[in-house]
This record gives sequence, C-alpha cells and structure tokens, in this order.
Amino acid sequence: MSATPANTPIVQVKPLGFPWETMDPFLFCAYHDDAYPRANAAMGPAASLAGRAIGQDFSRRDGWSMYHGEKVPGFPPHPHRGFETVTIVRKGLVDHSDSLGATARFGGGDVQWLTAGKGIVHAEMFPLLDPLNDNPLELFQIWLNLPARSKMSAPHFTMFWSQDIPRVTATDDAGRSTEVAVIAGRLQGTDSPLAPPPDSWAAQAEADVAIWTLRMAPGARWTVPAAAGTGTRRQLYFFKGSSVAIGGQDIRSPSAIEIRADVAVELVNGDAEGEFLLLQGKPIAEPVAQYGPFVMNTQAEIAQTMAEYQRTQFGGWSFDSDTPVHGRDPARFAVHPGGRKERPVDKLPPSST
Repeated sequence: MSATPANTPIVQVKPLGFPWETMDPFLFCAYHDDAYPRANAAMGPAASLAGRAIGQDFSRRDGWSMYHGEKVPGFPPHPHRGFETVTIVRKGLVDHSDSLGATARFGGGDVQWLTAGKGIVHAEMFPLLDPLNDNPLELFQIWLNLPARSKMSAPHFTMFWSQDIPRVTATDDAGRSTEVAVIAGRLQGTDSPLAPPPDSWAAQAEADVAIWTLRMAPGARWTVPAAAGTGTRRQLYFFKGSSVAIGGQDIRSPSAIEIRADVAVELVNGDAEGEFLLLQGKPIAEPVAQYGPFVMNTQAEIAQTMAEYQRTQFGGWSFDSDTPVHGRDPARFAVHPGGRKERPVDKLPPSST
C-alpha cells in the first residue's frame, strides 16, 4: 500500500492482485481476461491441455485458464449462500444454469445479478464458439454481501441486457470523452437507474451502492461526483491504461484506489485509453464469517449451512450435464425460474461496460 500526500482525495492505493480486494459491503471482485484460442468441436479450446491442472487450472498459461472446467472452461455446479454475484461480461459469452431451473447465455456488456440468499447451486461455463478465430473472454464477477436480515431470503435471478444499461458520455473542454455505464446507482445524465433485486443491499436507498465502469479517451478529464449518502466508501479500480492523475497524484500501474466519497474527485487520464471499475456503498458493518462459497455472520451459521447443503443440495441439480453449455447458436437468451423466456436484440453494440 502506497502513502498518499496530505489534502488529497486519495485515501489509499493498493496494487491489483487476484482477486481484487474490495471494501464492505463488497466481498471481492474477480477479473477474468482470457485470450482463448480457436474453438474445437466440443466448444473448448483447440489447443493442447497438457501441463495444466485440469479441474483446478488458474495458470493463465498462454494467456488463459480452464478454471474448474475439463473440456469447456468455466465453473461447473457449485453452491452459494448469504451474498450476491454481479457478473459483467465485456467480451465472450457465459452460459448460466442453476438449481432454480434458470438458464441463460449472456455477453457483450450484459450483466447478471444473482441473489444467492438462502442457497442456490449454479454453473458458469465459458463456451468458445468461433472455430476460425480467437475467442477472448473478459468479465468481472463482483461479490456483494447481504445483511443478516436478508441472508436467508429467497434466491433471485436478474438479467440486465447491454442495451438496457444506462450510459452517459461526457466530453471535457478539449473534446475528449469519458463513457460511463451505470449498473447500480444514479448518475446525472443517465436514464432511470436499474432496479436491483428486492433483497439486495443495493435496493436500500440509504446503502448508496454504485457499480460503474468508465472508459476514458487519452488525456480525458472527468469528475466523479460526490456520493449522495453519508458514510459511503468508494474504491476505483484502474485496470487498463498508462496512467491516471487523481488529486495531483500520478498512478502508473494497475491499482485499487480508495477515494473520498464525500467530495467530487477529478480524474485526468494518461496518454492511452484508460478503463476503470468503480464500486461504492455504505458498509453493512456486520461480522463476516466465510467458508468458500458460503458467507454468513457467525461460524455457527457456517456449520449449519454446510450441514444443510450436504442434506438438501439447495434443491439439487436437474440438468443432464455437470458442465451445461447451450449449443452453438450465439444468440443471447434467458429462461427464468418458472419458464418465462427472454431474448434481447441479437446484434450486440460495442460494449462500454
């Protein structure tokens, strides 16, 4: 962690690792940026898997990983309880299946917001569909905690399609642009904010939760407005670009930057396009007990969760495959619990999410 000078809007700066460290009410953020090669007939990589720890491959060998997948990269069925996942897919596709009976294929700026609540099992696979060209994948998965009163809420599945996400493009005095996509929270100049799931901490107005992505042109200036709430904390993740100046301090490497939320903060981008993720919220300020995919308030609740999962499997797994992928048609879709089908416009706009 680097020191910051007095009278700066920067509270602290940390280098980015994997996963990215976050602050309450968030638990962590996993950033995946995989340069997958051409696809084979099984929708996996047309490349040798020799030398990889298949089933547990986080190697980034040749610029990509299989994660827990064996033929198709991704994460076969696994449980969650007590928090939410917000998955923002910037490039490539994710195939989702869960114990509620929901399925989806999403990508190109789409966002899935999943409240695990009292328990859900889901799979997230990364099908490779193009046999002639590379199949890059880029996504964030953000874990957002639930307060104690909501940890045993009903699971909830939400899709936000790319074309429905509020966006604003601001232009500075020199004509340089900053594009902001608003997944959660409010920003002047955008359309009506998206509605978070009903039991989410983000659904509470006083929680002041924001999830924004920023793309700044070389040399662009943009001011992050002061947060609306009191007690809000704000972290800015600088993950692509040459440098950014904040409050007169130059940051020249990928960093997690805590900035004051009670004041407006000007960003001055360096000489290359810069990309950022902003996470903010009022802390839940409750004890956190975590064991892998289970996040509760006490160790006794963790023990109870593990026993219940062993007994019930949180509803079980109704799919024929443990690594379900949804065919070769690239069209995005969602089938909600209960069978309601949803299909957005197939032509994806350039993603700024």
